[in-house]
Amino acid sequence: MLDKRLDLDGFVASLRDGMTIGIGGWATRRKPMALVRAIARSDLKDLTIVGYGGPDVGTLVASGKVKKLIFGFVSLDHFPLDPHFRAARQAGALEILELDEGLLHWGLRAAAMRLPFLPANFGLATDIPSQGIKTIRSPYEDGQTLLAMPAIKLDAAILHVHRADQAGNTLIFSPDPFFDDLMARAADQVFVSTEQVVTTEELDLPANARFHPFERSVVTGVIDAPLGAHPTGASPDYGIDMAHLKTYVGATSPEDWADYRARFIDATPDAYLAAVGGADHVRALPAPIY
Repeated sequence: MLDKRLDLDGFVASLRDGMTIGIGGWATRRKPMALVRAIARSDLKDLTIVGYGGPDVGTLVASGKVKKLIFGFVSLDHFPLDPHFRAARQAGALEILELDEGLLHWGLRAAAMRLPFLPANFGLATDIPSQGIKTIRSPYEDGQTLLAMPAIKLDAAILHVHRADQAGNTLIFSPDPFFDDLMARAADQVFVSTEQVVTTEELDLPANARFHPFERSVVTGVIDAPLGAHPTGASPDYGIDMAHLKTYVGATSPEDWADYRARFIDATPDAYLAAVGGADHVRALPAPIY
């Protein structure tokens, strides 16, 4: 059987400057934060980041890794705005393509389906067409003018899953898998961090087919990263660490960010886990109620 396991160094070595990278998850839920921190520690630069953003976006922006951002939102849920993203946006430090949640979904779906675009009947009455997104007229009797949402093709996608085997079969147990399946199919390379690497037999794919979001053939690398979504949640394994997010949100001055980075980004995974209170603390975090 193929063995696609990588360590964090091998994952980073698979990336290059200027890539377009899709980040799975949603705001503060199931973000591949161990992989995000590895990118933040690296020498990578000039990245285009695509996603429904949370502290993943803020961390990479504050670390100077992002040239362009394509996003439906950037939010910490209970903290409405990520302060690191907000500061960069207000300073004009990023190239921006701001979409609504539906158009970002549609762009990812077009890329996943290997189509150049998908038609949409929303977004027409906004400034979206002024950002270079074209319209198209229906060839059928209705003759509607539709928005032609272009495919958002990814060089790489980084995703966090609950279980994976060494061949790239994955299971996501959270209530909503979001758009990770589309990102996986829209990308040339797909790297998944996982709470546990298990055998294929332990995945029990026939019984867990509804939790199996995308084909193992699209997966490039599997990174063993227990608690690797922290401080975002990975329900049902653990919830969101609100206390840590408060620390992250408060690290807005250069001095405070340097301290946060030294404690939580430049640290090894084991040192990071110790700094945030240990594995038992993270696993005991309650699932959020929305």
